[in-house]
Amino acid sequence: MTRIKCCGMTRVEDALLAARLGADAIGVVLTARSKRRVALDQAASIVAAMPAFVTTVALFMDDDAELVRQVLHDVRPDLLQFHGGETDAWCQQFDRPFLKAVAMGEGAAALPALQAYPHARGLLLDGHGAGEAGGSGKTFDWSLIPEELAPRLILAGGLVPENVGMAVRKARPWAVDVASGIESAPGIKDAARMAAFIEAVRAADGAL
Repeated sequence: MTRIKCCGMTRVEDALLAARLGADAIGVVLTARSKRRVALDQAASIVAAMPAFVTTVALFMDDDAELVRQVLHDVRPDLLQFHGGETDAWCQQFDRPFLKAVAMGEGAAALPALQAYPHARGLLLDGHGAGEAGGSGKTFDWSLIPEELAPRLILAGGLVPENVGMAVRKARPWAVDVASGIESAPGIKDAARMAAFIEAVRAADGAL
């Protein structure tokens, strides 16, 4: 079954709805480079509100290690997610499971990065270009995904209720990650689109 992460949460009520609809994880963004950034107290409130078995993820992009440590102390997420030029060794320093985003907007040129993070629990393939922030709503060529890495891959970038079923059937990722595709405005989730997205993933799973 394909796991689902609803990312860029800024409101407790949206995160709770995602959990009720069947999302496996929610993400909060702490980097100043994102329009979905939340303050530490907001992030802590969202994470604290999550029921059991919903994984909480904190996102960063080339941020200071001190900020990451402060988030670990104040927010207490289950996972860290890094979107910038962080190395595998840098990500390991926090002794917390982490995901590493790979910018697939460069096409095949981005593929070597998939081998550069052996300690990441998962690799999140996003559609933006190198150095750009995630949540851009851009897709990439899913045929580039190496089949042997599929069990570690989280597919992101331009996923919406209308195309996520096709993405699941074609790429067979471990998980899918959505932010802009279920929003009415940056950081504000649309209940109907969130429900439709999760339903489309489950329908694709059932067809495989």
